[in-house]
Amino acid sequence: MNDIKIGKYTIGSNQKPFIIAEMSGNHNQSLDRALELVDAAAEAGAHALKLQTYTADTITMKGVHTINDKNSLWDGQELHDLYKMAHTPWEWHKAIFDRAKEKGMEAFSSPFDETSVDFLETLNVPAYKIASFENTHHPLLKKVAATGKPVIISSGVTSRKDITESIEVLKKAGCKNIILLKCTSTYPATPENTNLRTIPDFINSFDCIVGLSDHTMGVGASVAAVALGARVIEKHFTLRRADGGVDSAFSLEPEELKSLVVETERAFLSLGKIQTEILPAEEKSVLFKRSIYVSKDIKAGEVLSSENLRVIRPANGLAPKHWDDVSGKKAKIDIKAGTPLSWEVI
Repeated sequence: MNDIKIGKYTIGSNQKPFIIAEMSGNHNQSLDRALELVDAAAEAGAHALKLQTYTADTITMKGVHTINDKNSLWDGQELHDLYKMAHTPWEWHKAIFDRAKEKGMEAFSSPFDETSVDFLETLNVPAYKIASFENTHHPLLKKVAATGKPVIISSGVTSRKDITESIEVLKKAGCKNIILLKCTSTYPATPENTNLRTIPDFINSFDCIVGLSDHTMGVGASVAAVALGARVIEKHFTLRRADGGVDSAFSLEPEELKSLVVETERAFLSLGKIQTEILPAEEKSVLFKRSIYVSKDIKAGEVLSSENLRVIRPANGLAPKHWDDVSGKKAKIDIKAGTPLSWEVI
């Protein structure tokens, strides 16, 4: 699979993980807070900032549905009201994107309908993200693909058949650079329903760069995902979960986001290569393995045994594997205690 460029960053199987900080609705309808979130994401080392571009009216209609799920963070919320509270005003996008760029991050968004793609094109975004709940919205996929920009698509609430169709739709509509994110669309997701073993399967099945849109608490799932081949990690973040907000309960705080950046890069660097020999970096440490030493003074002709030999550090004597070979043999010469045993004295 080929590397993909998103702005100044190169994403690929041999590249460090690309970390996307998802602001979502955690700005709590304050532009000042949104800009604080941008600054915090940059300070934590995130490579990209992502928004969601919709209004309540572009995503649903008033009165069509109220969430009735005691396990949902949004139980009892009418959809239109929820999205009205959660959306990022379109007139804020430029200020947020400009701030992100000033801070060295790339900035893009998840469009939720065709009009939002038209709007985002005026801001010259470097890529598009397709959210799980839009990943079978073929008209939207075609609209995004026609821009010719890289597309990151999440796999939540989707069968293999559906995601295969969606990738084909993107390709046929002109998209050449696709990143597929494993995603479990529960909020929060549990470790048990995250199923990271899907990542290598996606890599083999779709021959594309794969990542994780992570809704679990903490950074453990993301670190494990990198070890399994993920090279893009998307996480929701906030200033403080205690501040509240539509997604705050499963969002990282700035210190945790920094840990995500550090630990996923550490996981990537740790993969290295298949190693079956002593590394150059280990050569000095060989001395601190064990070997056979004389533990009591031995006279010439005396039998070597556990009475006068020990296996201790350092490794200046014969290797421990020779213990049976030397036991019962006789000393050629007098040997003082503390001498590393060698073949020459046996």
